[in-house]
Parts: sequence; structure tokens; C-alpha cells
Amino acid sequence: MGDWTPATVDARLESAADVFSMLPEVKPQGYFNAWPEYFHSFADKVGQQPQKRRPRPSPREITQAEETMLWLRWLDPDDARLLWLRANRTPWKPICWELGISRATANRRWQYGIAVIVWRLNGKRVPGKRSMAFVVATTAP
Repeated sequence: MGDWTPATVDARLESAADVFSMLPEVKPQGYFNAWPEYFHSFADKVGQQPQKRRPRPSPREITQAEETMLWLRWLDPDDARLLWLRANRTPWKPICWELGISRATANRRWQYGIAVIVWRLNGKRVPGKRSMAFVVATTAP
């Protein structure tokens, strides 16, 4: 393929996080409501604010999000967790507290995780005997 960049990978991870947040919540099997649906008349709705609902993701978006989640298998579990937290737009401070690392280390690992995914998507093998800085530097546009 050869045209993946860190920006496109980061954008795909964020869109996958958005898709998974739009999916309905998981409920126990057999969960239902026996009460009949109440239909509001026009007089009941006067003066009320409309309820806004986010549209459901399309099947194509769900498929892309599932494919994107498989990319995280190429990383260490801690790095995959870090990338997923950043994709969900979690601030750096809670991430650092959760993983027990400094802000600089978290940023370095995030860049390395994105770079590893870019290398793998571009059909290259990530060199095991090279530094993290080399892997990140070779993916920078």
C-alpha cells in the first residue's frame, strides 16, 4: 500500500473510537420493557426541547473501526492501551496516572505506537534492533 502516514493512522484510530462510542450499550440477554410505548400528543410537546440523537454508524464505518482495532494487536498491551486512550481524547494527565509514566514517556510511546502501525500498514517489518527514535523518524513525512 505504502501511503499510510502517522496523521492518517491517528485519524483512523480517532474515528474508530467515535464509532464505538456511538454504538448502543450492551444489555443483558432478555432485557426488555413490558410497558407500552407512550405516544405524546402535540399539546404535550409544546414548549419542550427536542431530544437530539446521534445517528447510528453505518456498516462500513463499523467494519473500518473493527479493522482499526486489529492494528492494536501489533503493539505491546500498554502501548495499545495508551493509543486507545488518546484515540478517545483522554487528556495526558489521566493517562500518565493510569499507566504510571511521565508525560514525556507517554508521548514517546504514543509516537512509537503510531509509527509501528504505519510501518506494518506500509508492508514493512519493524526492525527489532533499531531504536524507537529511528522508527519514529523514518515515518515522519
